Amino acid sequence: MNILGINGSLRRQSLNLSLLKAAGDHFDQDTVFDIVSLADLPFYNEDLDGDNKPQPVVTFKQRIEDADALLFATPEFNHSVPGVLQNAIDWASRPAFNSPLTHKPTAILSASMSPIGGARAQAQLRTVLHGTLSPVYPSIEFLLGSAHQAFDDSGQLIDETAQARLQRYITGFQEWLARQA
Repeated sequence: MNILGINGSLRRQSLNLSLLKAAGDHFDQDTVFDIVSLADLPFYNEDLDGDNKPQPVVTFKQRIEDADALLFATPEFNHSVPGVLQNAIDWASRPAFNSPLTHKPTAILSASMSPIGGARAQAQLRTVLHGTLSPVYPSIEFLLGSAHQAFDDSGQLIDETAQARLQRYITGFQEWLARQA
């Protein structure tokens, strides 16, 4: 199984990047988990979406195509997903109904300094993924509120309750993926 992590933040010390890394520790040994950066993707522009797409877009779409599933981690900006994540999905969702996202199984994590842990961003992301025909793991959301207190200075998840919840979420995600195959 090849799972690609997509972080909705560009920040070097991103809580969501730390959460993705912690999630990667919970996949079984037969799973290859890698995290892609969105930093090099240009803003979506239909004029650039022709036969000669920018190389970062080609690479990003190929990474999605090669993955068996996607694991998104998103912060919440102004009650929604960050623009960088929406932009990446806009690129990956073309051509409509026949994109690398079409029928690609997904799951969503979020870490936020707010106590509600990015719940509104997850709701928005589920709507967007529905529009790309990407099935989302049907589970209770994994929301990590007050995330700045759950990680140490090196980005390690030290909150034992969060660690146990993350393990259950990733195990459930893998079981769901096995049933999809």
